[in-house]
Amino acid sequence: MATFLSGLGRFAFRRRGLVVLLWLLALVGAGFAASTAPAPPADTFSMPGTESQKAFDLLQEKFPDARADGATARVVIRAPGTEQITSPGRKAQVAALVAALSTAPQVAAVADPFTADTVSGDRTTAYAYVTYEAKATELTAAAHDGLNRAMERARDTGLVIEAGGDAVAIDQGMNGTGEKLGILVSAVVLLLTFGSLVAAGMSLLTALIGVGIGISAVTALGSTLGLSSTTSTLAMMIGLAVGIDYALFIVSRYRSEMAEGRERADAAARAVGTAGSAVVFAGLTVIIALAGLAVVNVPMLTKMGLAAAGTVAVAVLVAITFVPALLGFAPVRVLARRDRKRYTGKPLSQRQQRKADERAARGKPGLGARWAGLVLRRPVAVLVLGVLGLGALALPAASLELGLPGEGTMAPHTTQRKAYDMLSDSFGPGFNGPLTITVEAKGARTAAEQVRTALEQVPGVAAVSPVTANPAGDTALVGVVPDTGPTDSRTEDLVRSLRDLADGLESRTGATEIMVAGQTAMFIDFSRTLDDALLPYLGLVVGLAFLLLMLVFRSVLVPLKAALGFLLSVTAALGAVVAVFQWGWLAGLLGVDHPGPVMSTLPIFMIGVVFGLAMDYEVFLVSRMREAYAHGARPGEAVVAGFRYGGRVVGAAAIIMASVFSGFVMEDNDFVKMIGFGLAAAVLFDAFIVRMAIVPALFALLGRSAWWLPGWLDRLLPAIDVEGDTLAKPHGTSPGLTSREKHFVG
Repeated sequence: MATFLSGLGRFAFRRRGLVVLLWLLALVGAGFAASTAPAPPADTFSMPGTESQKAFDLLQEKFPDARADGATARVVIRAPGTEQITSPGRKAQVAALVAALSTAPQVAAVADPFTADTVSGDRTTAYAYVTYEAKATELTAAAHDGLNRAMERARDTGLVIEAGGDAVAIDQGMNGTGEKLGILVSAVVLLLTFGSLVAAGMSLLTALIGVGIGISAVTALGSTLGLSSTTSTLAMMIGLAVGIDYALFIVSRYRSEMAEGRERADAAARAVGTAGSAVVFAGLTVIIALAGLAVVNVPMLTKMGLAAAGTVAVAVLVAITFVPALLGFAPVRVLARRDRKRYTGKPLSQRQQRKADERAARGKPGLGARWAGLVLRRPVAVLVLGVLGLGALALPAASLELGLPGEGTMAPHTTQRKAYDMLSDSFGPGFNGPLTITVEAKGARTAAEQVRTALEQVPGVAAVSPVTANPAGDTALVGVVPDTGPTDSRTEDLVRSLRDLADGLESRTGATEIMVAGQTAMFIDFSRTLDDALLPYLGLVVGLAFLLLMLVFRSVLVPLKAALGFLLSVTAALGAVVAVFQWGWLAGLLGVDHPGPVMSTLPIFMIGVVFGLAMDYEVFLVSRMREAYAHGARPGEAVVAGFRYGGRVVGAAAIIMASVFSGFVMEDNDFVKMIGFGLAAAVLFDAFIVRMAIVPALFALLGRSAWWLPGWLDRLLPAIDVEGDTLAKPHGTSPGLTSREKHFVG
């Protein structure tokens, strides 16, 4: 592996013009394909195998005129002050609003509140139900404008008008300030790490090239593979993250090779052969984690994971070819200014090398080496503090409650949230989470009437609607309004009770099948599906990555502690999310408007994204230790060497990722805040507590046994040279430590 990648890096460095041209052509070609490709399909959400999905499919088949997949809006109307909405003057204003809504573009029908009897018991509030001809993702700007104009004219009459539903345009609340700040912090960290604008810009440029090609390819293949416009969301985030990381590690290794006096092409070749090998295997762990989302069996998540995995594969290829090509154009300018002055472009003579080594020996050890020395002297204390600290942070995760974002969790200033609160106040909290009971039978209406009677006796049911049957008479619907809101745990208990009841009612009523559906039931099924898939997904990605890391490091204990450390850090991050967003700790400081259940997709995404980044840090840090150990260093010296060369870079990479993720905490949407906070916390915990504290402490305690591998397994595993043993040996036989650094390890 190292030999092949070294040759590839040397070729890219020497034929830099050709390599850069090929990548630019790939970028232009992918961009052209994306711009000329048919429009991507609309977003679709399905959960094969769940009861709510089966019921939804049945409704589309049996009630085609009901437009089960059409967009809807509930326009909530409230009279000002203590007035009643049923007064003659207000009724005329409501009638004008209904007429205006009926003539808006793409509207199929509008239910008059007074005809449909959708007026609250105190007669102060009503709502008009608007059905559209198209799906929410297919509504035009004119349709949204028509809805907004009708509402504004009604507001001018003094009525309080708000609207909810998927037909209402969502104010994303993404002002971009946090993202810009994160990118700015990334640029500053890169500049401080490298001391060179060229080196910092090179890392950002290569990441953008890789993401540009990956996202363009997803767009170009959208109509062919059924990839919606939102499929690339995860690809964009993880592609930028790993793209910066991979370029950062290769450029950093090139600079260290140059500092050892190697000729430019040799330095580039060795950087790609060693750090590039680590990039390849780190990329494979990320790809495994993302592609593993397929086990969840939610098509949307599968497509997002595969698209992101493809983007990571492009990022790896860009790192091992495009980066050395760019180094060929600026072989000296990527060095810090003080190093450029000393560089002559020729290998150092023995005398120059001896003087350079003497200066280095007299020099003060770097922060990474000093920290490694501290951990080596106090491994037990560092290990106990790290494990207990993360364990304490992880305790709230035991109370994790999963849910999905809805209008009740939107920012208080949005019209959807205002409409949600108005309906809850006037019609009861369960009104915003109605359930639909589907009854299949030969005499569907008769069977449904018996079901309706039984439902009225169920505790937790606030109201049951009249039966609606299809023209064929083989399917009927019954609406149920719970006593509690859609995110209340008691609503989930009610859904479970109704499904248990349905099993008994099928035999009593002669129904073929009775199912509980509706948006609330679908959200519950989605959360349950993700919850059930969490452990299999975790076992898959951790197991495969364990085998991959064992292959890379020729050790059983190194991948084992890497996997256990990741579990500790991601659980601690979930605990922090629960404490802030579910329990409400520090909610005011972070601007959390509505503490509640944690988004169902967050644990899965955190495992996929953070596992990939955590294994990146593990591979890059420990591969330098393994390299030093393979070249004759003692275990303690290998740890110091790993931190001397990789500690600062891994720390910079973690700060960059955390700053990008934490930028989302500044946004208005609570669930956007949750994603940013969770990912930023997990990255910081894993990089600085697990990889930089717990891992070296374990190395100190395990000594040479950390690199133990049974003989039979060693013979069975294929030999993969990640440390560069087949490349030219470093100067001398020592791991490259100065006398001051060797003082730390005795």
